[in-house]
Amino acid sequence: MNNHRRHRPRKRFGQNFLHDPTLISRMVKAIRPRPGDPLVEIGPGEGALTLPLLRAAGRLTAVELDRDLVAPLQARARAVGELTVHQADALRFDFRQLAPAPPARLRVVGNLPYNISTPLLFHLLESADVIQDMHFTLQKEVVERLAAPPGSKTYGRLSVMVQYRCAVTNLFRLPPGAFRPPPKVDSAFVRLVPHAEPTVDVGDEQAFARLVTQAFSQRRKTLRNTLRPLMSADTIIGVGIDPRERAENLSLEQFAALSQAHTRTKRNASRDTP
Repeated sequence: MNNHRRHRPRKRFGQNFLHDPTLISRMVKAIRPRPGDPLVEIGPGEGALTLPLLRAAGRLTAVELDRDLVAPLQARARAVGELTVHQADALRFDFRQLAPAPPARLRVVGNLPYNISTPLLFHLLESADVIQDMHFTLQKEVVERLAAPPGSKTYGRLSVMVQYRCAVTNLFRLPPGAFRPPPKVDSAFVRLVPHAEPTVDVGDEQAFARLVTQAFSQRRKTLRNTLRPLMSADTIIGVGIDPRERAENLSLEQFAALSQAHTRTKRNASRDTP
């Protein structure tokens, strides 16, 4: 493509376009697209990943916010396969409308804008039951948080909430030079596979989400202090956890136990209310 016809990346959309053919090929191999796969790409940009995926699967649905990218992308894809583009904000897009008939499920991919990656992940998790897997390019630090084990510096709310829903695999790193313009940070390619069934019983999922958020609200404080609005130290002790512990040292199983205790406490309180 001639330079004067190239799309100028827009900072307000967080655009950093992939252009390294070796890394793009490696990403496609990791995704392993098959003919007929219900592929959905978020933020296809100039189509660096779109076209090889389309070539392998025969069809692909894309969600692109920047309307100026839609027509050029459709023109490039015309000779490759069947491309459907929704010009929309992925944060507000209903991915369930794209779900195929069971037992097939969506395969979601994308080079996600760093400025919306965390809220977008939570938005997608709301549709986890219709998603087979997700492959994303994210800021390396975010991928490390997604995959972090208990006790590590990067382990936090994002780690717990995503690991509750998905198996996380940090696949490989992408240097700044793999993008145009180069971001100021390293990136990484990650695979998220939603669990067919939750690996732990958390009781009430909304209560679980609130508890995890509350526990990590002040990382340096102990559970006795951070969880005080939700439960007593005796309740924490009752599930075999030292209230002097910090949230960063608790496993997913321990958070589930706290959530179940919280749910029981709320249920008993409602019964006792006249």
